[in-house]
Amino acid sequence: MGRKSWGELKERKKGPGRKARKQEHPEENLPFHLLNEEQQKNILKKRKQDKKKVKEEKIEKKIESKEENQIVDFTANKDVKPKKLTKWEKKKAKKLQAKKETTIFDSDSENDYDEEEDNEGDKETSESEEDEGIQDENKEWLKLKKDGVESEEEESEEDEDEESGEEEESDVEMPDDEFDMDEDEDESDDDEDEEGDEGSGEEDELPFEKKAKKLKAAQKKKKELAEEELKTNIAQSEVFVLPSGQEIEKEGIDPPDLSMVHQRIKDNLHALSDFKKNRQEGRSRHEYLQVLVKDLMKYYSYNEYFMEYLVNLFPGGEILEFLEACEVRRPITIRSNSLKTRRRDLAQSLINRGVNLDPIGKWSKVGLVVYDSSVPIGATPEYLSGHYMLQGASSMLPVMALAPQEHEKIMDMCAAPGGKTTYIGALMKNTGMLVANDAKEERLKSLTANAHRMGINNLIVCNYDGRSFPKVMGGFDRILLDAPCSGTGVISKDEQVKINKSEKDIMRCSHIQKELILAAIDSVDAKSKTGGYVVYSTCSIMVEENEWVVDYALAQRNVKLVPTGIDFGKEGYTKYKDRRFHPSLNLTRRFYPHTQNMDGFFVAKFKKFANIIPKNQKPAEEEVEEVGAEETSENEDETEETSEQAEEMVSEDVPEKKEDTPKQKRKNKKRKNTDTKPKESTDEKSPKKETKENAKERK
Repeated sequence: MGRKSWGELKERKKGPGRKARKQEHPEENLPFHLLNEEQQKNILKKRKQDKKKVKEEKIEKKIESKEENQIVDFTANKDVKPKKLTKWEKKKAKKLQAKKETTIFDSDSENDYDEEEDNEGDKETSESEEDEGIQDENKEWLKLKKDGVESEEEESEEDEDEESGEEEESDVEMPDDEFDMDEDEDESDDDEDEEGDEGSGEEDELPFEKKAKKLKAAQKKKKELAEEELKTNIAQSEVFVLPSGQEIEKEGIDPPDLSMVHQRIKDNLHALSDFKKNRQEGRSRHEYLQVLVKDLMKYYSYNEYFMEYLVNLFPGGEILEFLEACEVRRPITIRSNSLKTRRRDLAQSLINRGVNLDPIGKWSKVGLVVYDSSVPIGATPEYLSGHYMLQGASSMLPVMALAPQEHEKIMDMCAAPGGKTTYIGALMKNTGMLVANDAKEERLKSLTANAHRMGINNLIVCNYDGRSFPKVMGGFDRILLDAPCSGTGVISKDEQVKINKSEKDIMRCSHIQKELILAAIDSVDAKSKTGGYVVYSTCSIMVEENEWVVDYALAQRNVKLVPTGIDFGKEGYTKYKDRRFHPSLNLTRRFYPHTQNMDGFFVAKFKKFANIIPKNQKPAEEEVEEVGAEETSENEDETEETSEQAEEMVSEDVPEKKEDTPKQKRKNKKRKNTDTKPKESTDEKSPKKETKENAKERK
């Protein structure tokens, strides 16, 4: 082994050593996102070229397999027909045949590709792609094919090719530019052919697509059948058949099935909503209403009079909403005392004690609704110190309608237990004079206790019958009359109202209310600069206690109705059954538990425009006595019995009188005529006699 000559060293190839040859270039091992833009472009080009080659090979295989299938087997049946090729497959086959012919007749030198020509071809393809813009090269494999299995195999093969393309270079040679251009043209032709084939039929659809279409068609048929069945069922159920006499007898003997009764109520109401279509032939509306009333009485346990009244008051399905709302208790509400605290501060302190609450609504700046409480609300330090009052939402409305002002003379005629009076005192800011009256002395204790707790200083508590109050005191600017009533609006608090109330009770209440409202109007001063208002309210929903009383007051006194200032609520009735009330009664407001989620209430506001009682009208006590004699028939049976007994006693003691002769009858008629003639009053003659005697004495 000697030293090598200069010539040998020259001829030896230069390059890296053995270890360096085995190692790959460091740039090829780098991930795709760390490469330069040029390197990334080169890798993408290689991937595209590999995909094209794979597609060409697959197309060639398909064509060859179909050509083999086209060979006619004479041993087979004549009816069997060979498979037909599509247009784009025929074009590809022609091109392949042309290629084969050229390869046969051309020399080997022409078929060889030089490296320089390949590089030039790559450059031209890249320039053509940049000129043409972004092309969708994946049209073929994105389009649907006939065989779903082939499409899945192609997708898996393409994924494998992509993974291999990232790591290794492909050994397949690139085709010429002319072939690329021809392929693009073929792809465009194929797209047109496929669109035509799709319009022609279902040849291009995959099997799962066909199954999906069949499922959709079956579902449509099922829906149509179901709708038809529903229509027939509705048509059959629209006609509500009333229960027969035997069914009613069984229900009277056995305990009622409440679920069946409830369903019958719903069906009955549905039939009454469109009675002409849904009624049973030969049945009247009155019979349907009778069945409805009986079912409602059973399900909700009301007496017959009250339920019939409610059915007339709430037509249609509203009766169910009202009855369901009366079964649920109203939410607890409190009113903050503006003399001692603000609503925001009170809410914060109660929240800290574990009370879950919210503002009652936009209509009140003082009320709060309590949802949950870990502490008894009527025993907190804030309650005991007079920061708030437990008060229903509906009982705040009359005070808001009264709108008391500072330095006024105001009276609450039926004040106990003091929720409304303390609210009035807070709005007056302890100025002016506030009179709280109640007929029952026992209830005054709670009134005075609440007034002391809430810090009301301008209060005078008195115990008088409200009907005689004009004789005691008068000249008030504003009066609030929360009249005693039947309590039919607060059924959720007292469920005995469902059974206890009768027509006599309601007529007795309306009689007392008429007396009280006349007394309240007489106690107000019409010449007051700031007031002259009377607010009448009840916790009842009966028309006899509300609109009837207000209409009576409008007829008996110089009074008119005024807007209450409350935006929500239902308007009062101007017509009810045979009754027709004053048209201004639409200014009154009714509140129901199923609409406003508060107790049933009625509010009306009067404005007195003259202190003079109208002519042919008597003072409050005498007037109401006559009205009571006409309206109330409480003791009619007793008076009839006593009068009959008295007549029998007189007939036994006194002997029978003989009939008068015609002369005596004439004399009796003359006597009666003389008695009925107007006589001059003795009071008018007496002063004349006195003046004559005085004149003689003077002379």
